[in-house]
Amino acid sequence: MSHPTPSLETDLPVAGHAGPVSRARKLTLVALALLLGGAGVRTYVNAVHAKSVASSTQENAMTTVLFTYPKAGQGQRTVALPATLRGLNEAAIYARTNGYVRAWKKDIGDKVKKSDLLAIIDTPEVDQDLAQAKAAQEQVKARLALTQSSLQRWEGLRQRDAVSQQELDERRAAQQQAQADLAASHANVKRLQQLHDFGRITAPFDGVVVRRNVEVGALVASGSAINTKEMFYLAQTDSLRLTVAVPQTYVGDVVTGKEVTIKLIEKPNAPFKGTITRVSGGVDVATRSVLVEVALPNKEGKLLPGTYVEVALPLSGSAKALLVPPNTLQFRQDGPRVAVVGEGDKISLRQVKLGRDLGRAVEVISGLSPKDQVVLNPHDTFEEGLRVAKREAPPEPKPQQAGGGASKPAPDNKDGAPPKGAGQGGKA
Repeated sequence: MSHPTPSLETDLPVAGHAGPVSRARKLTLVALALLLGGAGVRTYVNAVHAKSVASSTQENAMTTVLFTYPKAGQGQRTVALPATLRGLNEAAIYARTNGYVRAWKKDIGDKVKKSDLLAIIDTPEVDQDLAQAKAAQEQVKARLALTQSSLQRWEGLRQRDAVSQQELDERRAAQQQAQADLAASHANVKRLQQLHDFGRITAPFDGVVVRRNVEVGALVASGSAINTKEMFYLAQTDSLRLTVAVPQTYVGDVVTGKEVTIKLIEKPNAPFKGTITRVSGGVDVATRSVLVEVALPNKEGKLLPGTYVEVALPLSGSAKALLVPPNTLQFRQDGPRVAVVGEGDKISLRQVKLGRDLGRAVEVISGLSPKDQVVLNPHDTFEEGLRVAKREAPPEPKPQQAGGGASKPAPDNKDGAPPKGAGQGGKA
């Protein structure tokens, strides 16, 4: 009996039964790999995000400050000190005798010469006293003449031994007493004559009348509280002087004969030159300053006594000051200080010595270097060693000059081409 030969279709397993299982396993492995990869990516992203958040949080927690560098100041330094102009000679004119003002001859602004008549005072009481003193003087003269003639007769009688020596001595004493009375009477007449002459108020020097405080008919008195104001006030204006208090710090720069600059507030661009003529020999304990007198000519009369001025005293110090903005300074009980960003971006508080206040900048004489990073608007809570985030402040814009820096006009067409006719000899 023959067996049938098996065919390929019946002996080989059917592929259709194992195919779906293998594909499912592959899909499962792929899905698991995707999940694991996504989890890893998510973990990495979370770590990076956490690190970024921590870094940004730390940065936000640090104080951010703006800093600037000190600028070099001018080589020639000066100090401006306030002062008041005065005449080379000034005097308040008071009445020296009692009476009424008959007339005044000079008014405010009038220029006078020495011995010019300013006012006339009627002195009726002084006039009567003077007349009485002159009459008494004549009486004394008559008595003196009588005693002299009597003494001559008694001397002749004494030579003939007709009178005693005692009687002659009495006549001599009477004559000497009459001479003394005449001298006293002459002094009294001279005193009253001077009081009478004081009725003519004259100028003691060449100058100008600054004030006049009397009117016709006003009662004036000498040594009385009836009239407490001066009659006139005179000032010599052809040469002026001023007295300025120089701080003790700059005493070494004050030398007799040194030239200084004087500026008026209303004319800052028209300075005047003066010369130091006198320096006080000591420091005032109350103000810690030295009084310095400056003289300046005024032949043209451009300056007036009583004017407020500023005296620019040149300083001879060789060290150049640095300039910092005023908003960098902190003032404490121990003096001014600034906050500087040092190594490691840490705050360093430094004591400084200030010079002049220039308005938009302040001079720092010591305590800073040009390379220091000075903090703008430092907070009062800043402490030594505080770490900060720094950023340099932008430079201040320079003011545009008049007629310069103007923006260019926009072109007439959209392409920016010049308008028609431009650059062709002015032909339209």
